[in-house]
This record gives sequence, C-alpha cells and structure tokens, in this order.
Amino acid sequence: MTKMPTDTKRVRGPELSQSPSVFQRKPLAADKLPSHGAREDGRQRDQVDIRPVFVRCGLVSQAKGSAYMEAGNTKVICCVYGPRETERKDETDMKCGRLTADMRFAPFSCPERGSWIQGSQDKDFSLMVLESLQPAVCLHKYPRSQIEINVMVLENSGSVLGHAVTCASLALADAGIEMYDLVLGCSMCQDGDSFVVDPTYMEENRGGSTGHDNQGGLTVAFLPSLNQISGLQSDGEMTEETLTAGVRTCIEGCYKLYPVIQQALTKAVRKAAPPPPES
Repeated sequence: MTKMPTDTKRVRGPELSQSPSVFQRKPLAADKLPSHGAREDGRQRDQVDIRPVFVRCGLVSQAKGSAYMEAGNTKVICCVYGPRETERKDETDMKCGRLTADMRFAPFSCPERGSWIQGSQDKDFSLMVLESLQPAVCLHKYPRSQIEINVMVLENSGSVLGHAVTCASLALADAGIEMYDLVLGCSMCQDGDSFVVDPTYMEENRGGSTGHDNQGGLTVAFLPSLNQISGLQSDGEMTEETLTAGVRTCIEGCYKLYPVIQQALTKAVRKAAPPPPES
C-alpha cells in the first residue's frame, strides 16, 4: 500500500472557524444616521474635523514612485511610471510632456456590491485627478515624454476623490517628478442644515435615502504653498453662499493635512538618500 504524499504548501486552518464579518462593527444605515450632534465616528459637525491619516511612500518597487494612504477606513494606493517616450508624435507632445491618469475601484472596495458602475465613474474620477494634478507638474521639463498615474481604491469609506488626488501628488513627488507644489484634496458635504468635512461613505449617500433637497457635495484640489485651487468638483444643489463657504472649509482641511504629507515625504527622502561618507 503506497502512502499518499503530504501537501506541504496547504495551510491547514482550525477545524472550527468563524467569518471575520461576525466581529466587525456594523455601521448605521444611511437613513438612520443622526442629522445633528456628533457624527457616528465621534467627529463634530460644522467643524474642519478630518479623519486620522496614515501615509507611506515607496511601497511598490516596480514603479518609479508610489504612495499608500489611509484616511479612516478609506484606503488608496497610487503608482507613477515614467517619464517615458510618448507614443503620440504630434507637435504638442514634442514641446512639453504629457500626463495621463487612470483611477479605478477594486471590486471589493465599496460596502455595497454593485454600488458603482465600472467604466463611467472611473472615467469621471480619472479626469478629475488629471485636471487637478496637471497645473502642478512642470511638463515643460519633460519634452517628448509621458508620465502615467495609476490610482487604485482598495476600500471606499468616503471622500475617495480628495484622498486619491493627495495620494497621486505624493506618488509624483516620490518619483522625483518636478512640480510647482504638492496637490492636496479635501471633501465636504451638506447634511441638512449642517456640513460635514471628510464625509464617510454613508454620509455621502445619505441625501438620496432621506430626501434632503439641500444635500450637496464638494471636492477641492489645493496647492498649499502657492495658495491656488487646481481642481473643483461640485455635486448636488448648493447655493452660492454655501459653495463659497464650502471651498474655504475644504482649503482649511487641506492645510490641516499638509504637515502629515510633508512629514511622510521627508521621511521617504531621508530613507532613499545615500548614507554620509565615513570620515
């Protein structure tokens, strides 16, 4: 009788196990979120209160530059490739470089399966990321070249567009691409008579389920050192006064995020720098 060979590569789990979703705290439904007082995660309304942020550069060794960013449960990773020779040979690309951006959602990124349409939403977000980053990149320094930006949303827990812009800007800096300034993104939405900064997924999708007519969202891409806005996207119905106040609020949120991004970039540069010569 021959003995069957043992599969040494198979990981044998416990005989009795439970799904990790059993231990996960279930968030409130969008129609059950409170419209006043403290928010579900403890942050305050009508204040520039952003979620804790974790940032790391240089995680993807195959890319010229990369960055990973967490804001609450929102997780985004970005890779930058290039500059490489452009495929197009028209007159415009001969004088200055060409920037491309592609932003995609992982199939498991959204809390609700099928809540996003592959293709249409990805294309809109990719265009917004491109328009927000293009004014900050010194494309005239890279004639006949192309720089590619690939953003992947690993988990969508709200405000993905603003954090994607910030993560892509950090990846460009990590790749050594010459830029006029970093680009930071911040989002806010109007919830009834109050506003919330850096909204979660449920707060962003609250308006359709509760029937609030004044539900609106705003995302601002901001260059903090130059004090300039490079991108703006507004959704829903908002008055002129509300839109102006929302832009100022998002700019203040970008300034709060700026020291964290500076510290992460400085840490990456020190890590990549060669050691000092021995005396």
